[in-house]
Amino acid sequence: MATTTLDAAVIGTGVAGLYELHMLREQGLEVRAYDKASGVGGTWYWNRYPGARFDSEAYIYQYLFDEDLYNGWSWSQRFPGQEEIERWLNYVADSLDLRRDISLETEITSAVFDEDRNRWTLTTADGDIIDAQFLVTCCGMLSAPMKDLFPGQSDFGGQLVHTARWPKEGIDFAGKRVGVIGNGATGIQVIQSIAADVDELKVFIRTPQYALPMKNPSYGPEEVAWYKSRFGELKDTLPHTFTGFEYDFTDAWEDLTPAQRRARLEDDYANGSLKLWLASFAEIFSDEQVSEEVSEFVREKMRARLVDPELCDLLIPSDYGFGTHRVPLETNYLEVYHRDNVSAVPVRDNPITRIRENGIELADGTVHELDVIIMATGFDAGSGALTRIDVRGRDGRTLADDWSRDIRTTMGLMVHGYPNMLTTGAPLAPSAALCNMTTCLQQQTEWISEAIRHMRATGKTVIEPTAEGEEAWVAHHDELADANLISKTNSWYVGSNVPGKPRRVLSYVGGVGAYRDATLEAAAAGYKGFTLS
Repeated sequence: MATTTLDAAVIGTGVAGLYELHMLREQGLEVRAYDKASGVGGTWYWNRYPGARFDSEAYIYQYLFDEDLYNGWSWSQRFPGQEEIERWLNYVADSLDLRRDISLETEITSAVFDEDRNRWTLTTADGDIIDAQFLVTCCGMLSAPMKDLFPGQSDFGGQLVHTARWPKEGIDFAGKRVGVIGNGATGIQVIQSIAADVDELKVFIRTPQYALPMKNPSYGPEEVAWYKSRFGELKDTLPHTFTGFEYDFTDAWEDLTPAQRRARLEDDYANGSLKLWLASFAEIFSDEQVSEEVSEFVREKMRARLVDPELCDLLIPSDYGFGTHRVPLETNYLEVYHRDNVSAVPVRDNPITRIRENGIELADGTVHELDVIIMATGFDAGSGALTRIDVRGRDGRTLADDWSRDIRTTMGLMVHGYPNMLTTGAPLAPSAALCNMTTCLQQQTEWISEAIRHMRATGKTVIEPTAEGEEAWVAHHDELADANLISKTNSWYVGSNVPGKPRRVLSYVGGVGAYRDATLEAAAAGYKGFTLS
C-alpha cells in the first residue's frame, strides 16, 4: 500500500480533467489526475461504439485558452468520429506535457474528508492512499452507464455490451442477429452505422425521438484556415451565448410573421446541426403553443422520410415537445427502418421482462432470438459518476445518501457538507443539456482554479458553500427549471430513467452566459455563498 501526498487530486482525464490538471500545475501545486481508463479522453475514451462522433461542430468543441494549442490540431470533418476525437485529446495531453502527472488504470473507490486535518483521503481499488487538500471531480455528466437493467443478463449466450463499454477490438457483426435496446442519441448512431453490416437488426423502441439530419462535410485546407482564423471571435463569443455554441437565439417568435417563422425554421433545419434546437426560438422551452408548432414542423420532416404510417407512429414523438429531450443528429437513420433486414420492436406497452440465453423476452412471452445485444440504455446522469464513489463529508455524511434524498449543489461547483471538494459537470450547472460541453467545462474548471489561487493568496485552507448559499442557488435553479417545459417531461434530464432517483432538472437552464456571470459575480463578491477559512 502506497501513500501519495498532494495539494490537489483530480478524478478524471477527459476535457475537464486535463484542463484542471494543467491549470493547477501552472499554479505550482503538487497535483495528479486519476482515471480508471487505460487512456486519456474521458467520454471519448469510453464511447468507441460504431458511429460515435461529435454533435457540436469540431471547431467549437475546443480549448480556447491557448491559440497555439487550438491551431496545432486540424479537424477532418465538421463532426468528426470518436477515433479522431480521442487522438485530439491525446494531442492535448502531449502538448501540455500532462502524462507525467496522470495515473491511468487507477480507480478511486472512496474519498473521505478528515475534519481534523481538513484534507481528503482517497483510496484506490488497489488499496493505495492519496492524501490531498483539494479534491476536484471531473468525472463527467454522462459517465455512469445504466448496465444491469434486466434479469438474466448474465445468462445470455451471445455477446452483450453497453455502448459506453465497447470493446477496443470491436465486434464482428457479419452474419449476426443483433438487437439494440434504446434509440436515443447513442442508439441512433449505432443503429444507422451497423444496419448494413448485420444479418438481422432488431431495434427495441420505448420512447420515440425527434431527430435532425446531420450535414457533415469534410474539411480541407481552406475550411481549416477559415475556422482557425476565427479563434479570437469564438473565444470572445462562445462563453456568452445561451448554450455555448456559436449560434444563439436572436428573434422573438411574436415579432415574426408566420411566413418569417417558417423561413427561419427551414433555414435552421437546413443547417444540418443542432441550430434548430439551440438557436431558432427560445420560446420552444416555455410556450406550449410555440413548442407544438415547432414540434409539428419537425414531425412533418420526419413523416416525409418515413412514409409508413406504422413507422411514423412508432418513431415520431407526439406526447412531448421538440427540444425537451436530448435532440440527436442523424445520417439516414430513419431510412434504416426501410431495410429488409431491420425491424422496429415496440416495447412501451409490451416491455422487455428479461434476457434469456438465446435473446430478449417481452411481457407477452415473445422471445426475440439474438447473437448480440447492444445496450444503448443511457446513464445515471449528473449524479451517478460521483455516487458510485464512496464520498464522505462532514459528520460521516455520504454523498450517495444525501443525493438519494435530494440532489443539490451550489452552482454545480460544490456541495454543502463537503469542504474542499470542487466539482465539474455536476448537477445544477449547465452541462450536457443545452450546453456545448467544452464551453461549460472550461468555465467551471477556470472558476475552480481561480478559487484555489485566491485561497492560496489569502492564506485560506478551506472553502465550503454555506447552507444558505446552497439553498439560494437551488431555489434559483428550480424557479428557472419549473418554468421550462423540460421539467414537465420524463427523460434523463430529470433523472426519471433511474428508478428511485429524486426528480430535479439536472442541468442549469438559465443559459451558459448567465451562469458564467453568476459564478463570476459570486467570486468577485468575496465568494458570496461560500465560507473561506
